[in-house]
Amino acid sequence: MTQMLAPWLRVSFTVLDILLVAVIIYEVLVMIRGTRAAPMLAGLAAVAAAFYLARIGELVTLNWLVSHLLPFVVFALIVVFQSEIRHVLSDVGRRVSFLRGSAVEGDSYDDIVLAANLFSQHQTGALMVIEREIGLRTYIESGVAMDARLSYDLLATIFRPSAPLHDGAVIIQKDRLAAAACFLPLSMNPVLSTQMGTRHRAGIGITEETDAIAVIVSEESGAISMAVGGRIERDLTVEQLRERLSGELRRYMSPVALPTVAPPSEDSDAALESPLRAGGQMSADEESSPETERPL
Repeated sequence: MTQMLAPWLRVSFTVLDILLVAVIIYEVLVMIRGTRAAPMLAGLAAVAAAFYLARIGELVTLNWLVSHLLPFVVFALIVVFQSEIRHVLSDVGRRVSFLRGSAVEGDSYDDIVLAANLFSQHQTGALMVIEREIGLRTYIESGVAMDARLSYDLLATIFRPSAPLHDGAVIIQKDRLAAAACFLPLSMNPVLSTQMGTRHRAGIGITEETDAIAVIVSEESGAISMAVGGRIERDLTVEQLRERLSGELRRYMSPVALPTVAPPSEDSDAALESPLRAGGQMSADEESSPETERPL
């Protein structure tokens, strides 16, 4: 009986081995698709093919060069692809952590959605980064330490155009705002649109280096964007932003009534205020001046 099962076991393990290798190769290709690693990997494959043809053609000098340089190729690959390797390892670790349960399941990020809605209506530039499994301590130390409870009013105050901390990014750890005016690494991806400014490239750059989520509001157009894993989704509506955050954070975010805020005056920042106070003022004035409302 054992002798009859032995061939089937060998075949099963062979098939499993092939499937595992295929899945690994597929996942690696998916992760590097659209990043700067893709053309670099294509160039590396071309060089490997040239070396193989040189060995077949018995090119003595080139074969000697390859045999002496080959031991250092592994270290060269680690240096060249360090960012991509770090991203792959962090993604694997995040999936393992997800099996144990999400650490942000009880946290609320509705204030980020409300703030993004306000900034979009008033075309106020903002960059909000949400920390996940990979710590952002290095970037937190580059800014001004806050360690304050996350709230809409705090975000609106920080990104007020006249505020001293409105430049840079805020970093959010669970339900705490860790720091403001933080410096982030800029993405060097050559395929990015030239229309993207420093704020968008910084949002993409931090998601290339870590597993963080970046919410960006354009100062020029008021468009809301979200960057995850080095990829950016632009021109999101507020509802789409809520859905994307809910999906990335793997939890349900209940819809919150979004306030309709009056356009700001040219010489005042009073419009950047709490949505509760704004909603109250609008309800009191909507009969006398309905033109002050702006639809989403």
